[in-house]
Amino acid sequence: MYHLIYCTCPNRETAESIAGRLISEKLAACVNILPGVLSVYEWQERIETAQEHLLLIKSPSVRYDAIEAAIKALHPYQLPEIIAVAIERGSAEYLKWIDSCLPTN
Repeated sequence: MYHLIYCTCPNRETAESIAGRLISEKLAACVNILPGVLSVYEWQERIETAQEHLLLIKSPSVRYDAIEAAIKALHPYQLPEIIAVAIERGSAEYLKWIDSCLPTN
């Protein structure tokens, strides 16, 4: 089973730092960085808006806990968005590629 994990970052530097760590530590096979995401949310009883960068992290689901810990260690937000969605279907070749990038535990 695989996950697509979403994480918003306040800037490009943070996004690249987290993405680089996830790849170098073999926690994820691929991380896309999507700039220019406008987020609207409530924080501490106020409506906020922020320009953010969205990470799309592809990884086997067994690596979720390590990915969450790595994001929390590097992320400047008090409460970073970390949401995992199960990948129910995908190209068999692409899913095999994810596996080939990461050592089995």
